[in-house]
Amino acid sequence: MRTRRGLKPDAELSSGPGKLTEALGIGLELNDADLSRDPFLLLPPLGEPPAVVVGQRIGITKAVDRPWRFCAAGSRFVSRPRP
Repeated sequence: MRTRRGLKPDAELSSGPGKLTEALGIGLELNDADLSRDPFLLLPPLGEPPAVVVGQRIGITKAVDRPWRFCAAGSRFVSRPRP
């Protein structure tokens, strides 16, 4: 992540969808890729899963009323404004 994002503070390495995909090396060629197959491997968290909060996406003009943001409650790794 640091190789791709530089010497950013931890909380800024992946705080937002663009930063996250850059940090993980996910390019536009993976649009519509199945998240349950290679090259992705999404596993449930160890222990008790965090509470999930929902909010609106910022910086968009279409479908602004849809709940586009889902994140772990209280996470400092989420872009602002935090839901």
